[in-house]
Order: sequence, then structure tokens, then C-alpha cells
Amino acid sequence: QVQLVESGGGLVQPGGSLRLSCTASGSIFSTNVMGWYRRAPGKQRELVASMSSSGTTNYADFVKGRFSVSRDNAKNMVYLQMNSLKPEDTAVYYCNMRSLAYWYWGKGTPVTVSS
Repeated sequence: QVQLVESGGGLVQPGGSLRLSCTASGSIFSTNVMGWYRRAPGKQRELVASMSSSGTTNYADFVKGRFSVSRDNAKNMVYLQMNSLKPEDTAVYYCNMRSLAYWYWGKGTPVTVSS
């Protein structure tokens, strides 16, 4: 089993920045993909960004140029730097790990972008 714990969410004004962090623990296979999904009110969960253990990244079109995903394999951590935040970025952000055939999820951290 793998446990994922997110931190760093909160309230920010439009145009502001936040950095989300996620720590993984448990039985972690070295080859994996870690990343972030989000679920906005009334919408389905969607991919935001991900990064494989070898460094390959994948971004949703709506965050390209604004968000950046990174990870520290030694610490089993993944980060999401969010810049130029917009009200439509308001959502619960979930950390995700995909390893072999398994998907793991954190409990989520809320991000609210509002003036």
C-alpha cells in the first residue's frame, strides 16, 4: 500500500501563486508516475500535471506556462508550483501515484482563487 499526503492549499488572490507538496510513503516501486489531478465544483476530476520517475512530464493544456510539476525521488515527494492563478483554478487538488497496475490517491487539498 501507498499513502499520499498533500499540503500547501489555501486561499489566494487572482494572479497569485501557491506551491503544493505531496509526500508518498509505504511500499513504493521505484518506477512510477506522480502528479496532480483536480476536481472543481460540479465537474469531474481532471489531470493537471504529472511527472514520471525518469523525468517525463505531462501537462493539461489549461495550465501550460503557468504551473510546473517537479519531484524529489529520494524523498518520494512531488510538487506543483502554481503561478498566475485564475478563479477557474479553484478546486480540490489531489496527489496521485501510478505504479504498475495500481493507482493511489491522496485526500486532497483545497485551492480557492478569489479576491
